[in-house]
Amino acid sequence: MSAETAATGGTAGTGGTADTAPERHVLILGGTTEARRLAAALADAGTGCRVTTSLAGRVTAPVLPPGETRIGGFGGPAGLAAWIATHGVTHLVDATHPFAERMSFNASQAAALSGIPLLALRRPGWTPEPGDAWTFADSLAEAAAVLPSLGSRAFLTTGRMGLHTFAHLDDTWFLVRSVDPPDAPVPPQLEVVLARGPFTLDDERELLARHRIDVLVTKDSGGSATAPKLTAAREAGVPVLVVRRPAVPVGVAEADSPAAALDWLRQQA
Repeated sequence: MSAETAATGGTAGTGGTADTAPERHVLILGGTTEARRLAAALADAGTGCRVTTSLAGRVTAPVLPPGETRIGGFGGPAGLAAWIATHGVTHLVDATHPFAERMSFNASQAAALSGIPLLALRRPGWTPEPGDAWTFADSLAEAAAVLPSLGSRAFLTTGRMGLHTFAHLDDTWFLVRSVDPPDAPVPPQLEVVLARGPFTLDDERELLARHRIDVLVTKDSGGSATAPKLTAAREAGVPVLVVRRPAVPVGVAEADSPAAALDWLRQQA
């Protein structure tokens, strides 16, 4: 999903008189549990502000949050900024996936063009626990290079959009679980399980055992929804290859929970 703006002036609201404060309009760049929870919290808090959540449209039948929803890209930073100006957005919250690096960059640029405050809502990353055997990589490409040295039957949980990075690994058998079927190119030895999480610890134990998984590959997405696979890997003595998350753009405020994001919004003028 990308973003944009042609306007550089402030977009403080939808109008008003000297006696009436302009309406707040919070645009949430969503697609995560945290984004949905923030939208719900804003609705439940009775703040009176308008809330719009934007989704990339990459998942069929996404779970829609409370408030208004738009689906699809913006057309880069300029397009996002133009949408901000046209719809009177006063506050921008980037609550996309921690690995949506391009969207986060676009949000940073669009906020600067629009002159509105921007917050990055990022759940904390994972940290290894006693008994874990983790190897870290800085990118999917690096993970693909390291993987053959760690195992030959991989549970690949880095998302269907990056499968092409592993497509050249002829000698590795892959298990992939996703909501929608992946597009080519994909690894030649591939089994796909179509399912939507969250998954329980028993689910992950059974999956690792049934498919004789000897290495788990994951992004450091954080959160509890997909953490049981890490526990199951630890119990089974399966090594984990972890792709580090990209940094939030320089100068962008951060919050690690919807509650912290609400506090940030309350503190804005």
